[in-house]
Amino acid sequence: MLAVRIESELESRLDALAKLRQRSKSDLVREAILRMLEDIEDAELAEVALTQTKSSKSLSQLRKELGLEG
Repeated sequence: MLAVRIESELESRLDALAKLRQRSKSDLVREAILRMLEDIEDAELAEVALTQTKSSKSLSQLRKELGLEG
């Protein structure tokens, strides 16, 4: 379990959204944290993939090899 303290303005916005979507504040916060973690993990994986890429071909060369240029 996790307890989080937030500013009253942010809590008011969260309350309004929870009512609008007919969901609990906990559900919305859980979803927001999950999305943030997935975004961070995706960015880190992309960064690792980029550093491991050894190709020095231009975009034009890759398009030709893949038959994308007519």
